[in-house]
Amino acid sequence: MILLTGVTGTVGRLVAERFRTPPAAASEEPVRLLSRDPRRIAALAGPRTEVVGGDFADPGSLAVALKGVRTALLVTADPLSPAHDEHFVAAARSAGVRHLVKLSAQAVAEPDATDLITRWQRDSEDLIRASGLGWTFLRPRAFMSNTLGWARSVRDEGVVRGMNGTSPNATVDPRDIADAAVLSLTGTRAGSGSGTGAGSGGSGNGSGSGHTGRAYALTGPAAISPVEQVAVLSEVLERPLRFVEVTRDQAYEALRARYPVPVADALMEGAVRQRSGAKARVEPTVETLLGRPAGTYRSWAADHLRAFRPV
Repeated sequence: MILLTGVTGTVGRLVAERFRTPPAAASEEPVRLLSRDPRRIAALAGPRTEVVGGDFADPGSLAVALKGVRTALLVTADPLSPAHDEHFVAAARSAGVRHLVKLSAQAVAEPDATDLITRWQRDSEDLIRASGLGWTFLRPRAFMSNTLGWARSVRDEGVVRGMNGTSPNATVDPRDIADAAVLSLTGTRAGSGSGTGAGSGGSGNGSGSGHTGRAYALTGPAAISPVEQVAVLSEVLERPLRFVEVTRDQAYEALRARYPVPVADALMEGAVRQRSGAKARVEPTVETLLGRPAGTYRSWAADHLRAFRPV
């Protein structure tokens, strides 16, 4: 049994969708999807896919969800609640789970990254290492899909506002992260691809054992700045767009409006690191793992035009 968490989020949902299509769907191993509200993911259920309720804050519900599970995808989202990771790892050990695939972040491998979010991810990785469970860590750079946060201003004004307009980031297509997750869970390459050519099916024993003890740095094929991303969007939309640089104070106030202060502070620390070039390094891992090039921002944007087009 494979358990997927975070299924209402970007990567978790993509992973769940891949288990509905070949070659991952050809696996005889059943899949269980965990959500606080199972009704939200009911459409993802299938012949060998079941949906269960559970909450990271409720260890009892995790014990039930993890019964009979061999390997699990762990996606937690609240750096202010490290107990969520602790509860899941403890329940996984008690249930006899053999392998955890953890969605982490590339910053954990960078000593100069000391913000709250990075420290939380580091602590989670350390917790899993110390648990005695087999593990695989997926460490992506920023998601290309984060630019969906620009969609309203692009639709309404043809404008993107932000800081670090010329600072590059080796952003990654979330579909590549999902394919890496399927491979780590099953040993089989997912077939959906990221618009740059799907990976071959590959052969695997379903154990994920070849990925145990590995930490995978996942980036796109090139570092790209927000100004360059806006230019790509303008080309694929065939519509003039412009990037407007905001001050650090303005950017911070926008973060404060969306997140608790400690999280806003952490995100701002990360933005300052990007300005120094800390997030521009490109890694070959996606192509090495998946047997195809990593998805480009242009490819991602072309597949998500509807979100940016005026209504």
